[in-house]
Amino acid sequence: MQKSGNLIAKAFYEKCIPFFYYQPEQKDCVVLKDQWIQAKYERREFTGENNDYQRAYMLDPFDIILWKKGKKNKQFLKRNFLLSQKDFTLRYFVKEDCKVPKHIISMKDLNAVFQPEKIGHAHGLQISFLHDGERTRNLFLYHENAQLIVSFFNALRKTRLAYLQKKNPTLQINDLIPQLTRPSLMEGYMEKTGPTQREPFKRRWFTLCSMNRKLLYFKTPLDATELGAVFIGSENHSYTVSELSGRSTRGGRWHCGLSLQTPGRQFVFMCEQEEDQREWINAFRKVISLPMSAEDYANEANLRRAK
Repeated sequence: MQKSGNLIAKAFYEKCIPFFYYQPEQKDCVVLKDQWIQAKYERREFTGENNDYQRAYMLDPFDIILWKKGKKNKQFLKRNFLLSQKDFTLRYFVKEDCKVPKHIISMKDLNAVFQPEKIGHAHGLQISFLHDGERTRNLFLYHENAQLIVSFFNALRKTRLAYLQKKNPTLQINDLIPQLTRPSLMEGYMEKTGPTQREPFKRRWFTLCSMNRKLLYFKTPLDATELGAVFIGSENHSYTVSELSGRSTRGGRWHCGLSLQTPGRQFVFMCEQEEDQREWINAFRKVISLPMSAEDYANEANLRRAK
């Protein structure tokens, strides 16, 4: 009887959830889970009774003022953001009355993920995109109002969905939903040496994403622009990862090594702890085990040309 009651309640409170609306999982951050509960039970956004709350993230264009971290410093300043489904762009302006945007970001490669610990704010949101079609650029943002920042996040997902539907008219919505926004598979510090493996090891912040099969590295977690990127192909195309024994001798402080073999080069990384080493190896193997799509082949070729 309890199960039947739960199903009835679920059918009532989740009657009209938009396809693009992010439904958090247990591992997600507090602001997403809290706003999901408030949206369902307090505001009753999805019952069909009152659409006023849904109108916030359904607006087009969507205009919001956010605190944005400076590209070269740690200072957060207010910036005006304008999201448009008409041309599938996100623009931001230095001042509210500015007519010319500081940057125009296409929905093509945009990703958004909440990063409260990294940004140092409970509502911290990271937006990533390809700058000039080559290097990944990060924006670190927050808003003091939890409902507004989650509405902005879902508005981004709505605009991404519209873009992907136009780009892939034959695909079903359920095939597109996983592509709207995507958390990294693994993040953290490792030490990295150069292409000859004679260079000193340097500590770098790494981000691995299974969706675009890229390993990005930065000097620090809050860097605006990547230092470099490594494409992670499949095992059928000569990509492998393995544990390395031995110790780093060229300036490295860490000694738990792993080797990433690609068709063009062997990458050697050092982790601080054996647990980190195991997690990175498992994460790489997960990506390597995935078959490559036609878009993956194009990304691989473009990344090689960029180098």
